[in-house]
Amino acid sequence: MTNILEYLERSAQLYPEKPALVDEQQSITFAQALENSRRVGSSLALSLTKGQPVAVYMEKSVENLCAFWGIVYAGGFYVSFNTQLPTSRLQQMQSVLQAPFVITDEEHRAELEEVFPPHRILIYRDLVKSAVDRALLTQIRQRHVDTDPLYANFTSGSTGVPKAVVVGHRSTLDFIDHFCPIFSITQKDIIANQAPFDFDVSVKDIYSALATGATLVLVPRPLFSQPQQLLDFLCEHRATTLIWAVSALCLISTVHGLDYRTPETVNKVLFSGEVMPAKHLKIWMEHLPRAQFVNLYGPTEITCNCTYHIIDRERSYPDGIPMGQAFPNEDVFLLDGDDQLVTAPNVVGEVCVRGSALALGYYRNPEQTAAAFPNNPLNPCYPQRIYRTGDLARYSTLGELHFCGRKDFQIKHMGHRIELEEIERAVSNLPGVHRCCCVFHSEKHRLYAFYQGDLTPKELRLQLLPTLPPYMIPNVFRQVDQFPLNKNGKIDRTLLMKGAGSRG
Repeated sequence: MTNILEYLERSAQLYPEKPALVDEQQSITFAQALENSRRVGSSLALSLTKGQPVAVYMEKSVENLCAFWGIVYAGGFYVSFNTQLPTSRLQQMQSVLQAPFVITDEEHRAELEEVFPPHRILIYRDLVKSAVDRALLTQIRQRHVDTDPLYANFTSGSTGVPKAVVVGHRSTLDFIDHFCPIFSITQKDIIANQAPFDFDVSVKDIYSALATGATLVLVPRPLFSQPQQLLDFLCEHRATTLIWAVSALCLISTVHGLDYRTPETVNKVLFSGEVMPAKHLKIWMEHLPRAQFVNLYGPTEITCNCTYHIIDRERSYPDGIPMGQAFPNEDVFLLDGDDQLVTAPNVVGEVCVRGSALALGYYRNPEQTAAAFPNNPLNPCYPQRIYRTGDLARYSTLGELHFCGRKDFQIKHMGHRIELEEIERAVSNLPGVHRCCCVFHSEKHRLYAFYQGDLTPKELRLQLLPTLPPYMIPNVFRQVDQFPLNKNGKIDRTLLMKGAGSRG
């Protein structure tokens, strides 16, 4: 295969009347999804130049996905604009993207008028009324190569301007073709999508379903603040597969939601985005004794994930869950500060990746692309791109890769270099603590620990003294009812830092 749409076309041929996509409003079959996507593509192709980006500004829905695939049929690549973002952020994104069009619905048209001129705003319901132009779509497909862009996701940029990570067809096909067989995802599965479409966790949901003929059920966003209703939804839809961010799983286990109702049809739980707290994993595993649990690791720039570890129920994991082994056709290795290969145990290095899964780069940003995707320093003989993740890791004595935090999460406090994740794990392991997140205020030289739990700050401090050296004991402990989350479902450390700065 060279084009992601071949997944859709194959599943529509094999399972034409099977439910493909389900949202709050409707359910459509694979045949209907194919027809709608081709209609959108036929209309859009009349105005779109091959290789151009098209923004999509809609609530997560069946129509949203058909808009994505219609853009691909028209020879472009899609970029999801989250409806929860402020206008100023959308304007920043469009200043980078310079997309000629945005697809939306009548409900959201007015919100876009400050970002796009009226003639650039296309309404999905109008596009899908078009007839399929098979000759035009065939002509576009004949010009396609597998390194053409498929989608772009925006990430934060060090300069304050968001970066658009562009991922090609080949990278996505290469990843999904290994991902589904490894975790036994088949046409019998019902995948419950948690992640927003501008977050690459959703790529696994979308294209695992498309590749295998599984049904993709879109979980409504409001349910992630209503744990009981969320569990009712999973049970009613008989979900089998959860490919979720850690925070989404912890939302349920923190309030003991699985004691209310357990989605017993779930047989696969794959988590990523942050380190999974051992207590929360234990709760999930106890309630789903026959399910497979998998720790996934990898940044957007390498197409979803580059390593995985299937949880062994008989193992205690005293040093935390390992990052695991590399996916097939991906080489994951560590480089030290001198760009030398790290192979010895307990030596920290930067995680680097090479292989077909690498993104194409950052859109309209050659400088940062060159910095993040340099030539492999271990190979001076010919061009070979790698991606430098900025994540730190080490090998255990068992030869397993363990996450050691971000380069920018490594702080110097009281003359010592400290990984914040080490403190977070120590606090989270205390009885009476559900979860912890640490931030360091560099101007005040103070280390803050924000935590969910029943212990007082004094009790926390006393219990940490036997396990952490004094310089790693946080200066300030703050109890919180809930952690603020960013749009991708991760703990928003920036908001926590603002709170630390404003309250001393």
